[in-house]
Amino acid sequence: MRILVVEDNPDILVNIVDYLTLKHCVVDALYNGAAALNQIRQQEYDLLVLDLSLPGMDGLALCRQLRAEQNPLPVVMLTARDTLNDKLGGFEVGADDYLVKPFALPELWSRIQAVLKRSQKQQVRRMQVADVTLDLDSRQASRGGHLLSLNPKCLKLLEILMRYSPNVVSRESLFDQLWADDPPDSDGLKSHIYLLRSQLDKPFDRALLQTVHGQGYRLVAGDD
Repeated sequence: MRILVVEDNPDILVNIVDYLTLKHCVVDALYNGAAALNQIRQQEYDLLVLDLSLPGMDGLALCRQLRAEQNPLPVVMLTARDTLNDKLGGFEVGADDYLVKPFALPELWSRIQAVLKRSQKQQVRRMQVADVTLDLDSRQASRGGHLLSLNPKCLKLLEILMRYSPNVVSRESLFDQLWADDPPDSDGLKSHIYLLRSQLDKPFDRALLQTVHGQGYRLVAGDD
C-alpha cells in the first residue's frame, strides 16, 4: 500500500517511515500541510497519516479541505492533544481515527489496518459536481442521470476538473496529469476538451465546463 505521512517532528517522522517501510508499505513523507495537499492532488494514496499541529496549514485544515474536494482518502490523525473536544474536532473534519502521542508504532499499524478495512467496506468512490457524477471504480460518468460516453482520457480529464472544482486547472497541470512525460502536441488538450464538452455540456441548458483565458479550465457547480 502507498501511505503519505505528514509530520513536522523529524524524529517521529523518521520512526514512522522506517516502521511502515518494514511493513512493506511505499511511504512518502512531508513536513507541512500545504505541500501535502498539493502532493495528494497529484498522487493517489491508500492512507494519510497526518499530524494535527503543522506549520501553515494544520492537520484540521488539510483534512477539511480534502473532504471539501470530496477526496475519500482515509486519514489517521496524530496529535499530543488528548481532550474529548480535540478528538471530536478531528472527527468532525473527516478524520477516520485519532491517535494520541506518544504512541507505540505497532498500535499505529493496527489502526491503519483497521481503518483500511473499514474504508474498503464502506467507501463509495464517487465524485459529484452539480448534477455530474463520476464513479471512480466503474469509470462511468453521468449528468442528470444520463450516461456520458467518454473515452478513458476524457474520463481522466473530467476527474481532474471535478477534483479541483471550482478552481481553475492550468493547461500545464492538465498536461502533466494526463500525459506525464509523453505530452501530445498543443492541439491534444483542446481536442479532449472539445470531446468532453460535447458530452458534458452540449446536450444541456447550462454549461459547466469553462475556459478561463490565459489560465486554463474549470468545472463549476453554479454561477461561479
